[in-house]
Amino acid sequence: MKTRIFFMIVLALAITPAAQFGYRSTSASGYSAKLISPAAGQVLHPGQVVRVQWKSALPDMDLQTCESEVWMSLDGGITYTVNVSPWMDPKAQYVWWTVPNLPTNQAVMDIRFGCEYPNPYPETLAPQPRSMFVIANSPDEK
Repeated sequence: MKTRIFFMIVLALAITPAAQFGYRSTSASGYSAKLISPAAGQVLHPGQVVRVQWKSALPDMDLQTCESEVWMSLDGGITYTVNVSPWMDPKAQYVWWTVPNLPTNQAVMDIRFGCEYPNPYPETLAPQPRSMFVIANSPDEK
């Protein structure tokens, strides 16, 4: 019986929304972002310098302690392990990025926003799965 209860707790934690762990989705938070480039299906090449560009709607609040950053997933949005940008002013709408040698057919960007004390605003994710793009193999790899 204890094993069954333990299994149910683990399962419940596994499917609990990320908001329970300090993240919020973009739907009701006052923040949203839409990736402009790279475009869906675009093929990028390692070493290429590209402009990662987006439009964002920020919450109506003092943004002095806020920041945004861009992360990338190589597995279609399951995990975001590649940091694309440093912390940036939340009003930023683009960053220049050198494409890494990480070939994938399922690259997805996530444009994040959050604020620290005295106006805390939990880190809010804005993944862009509809704008999945490709990072090609390096010419040296065959």
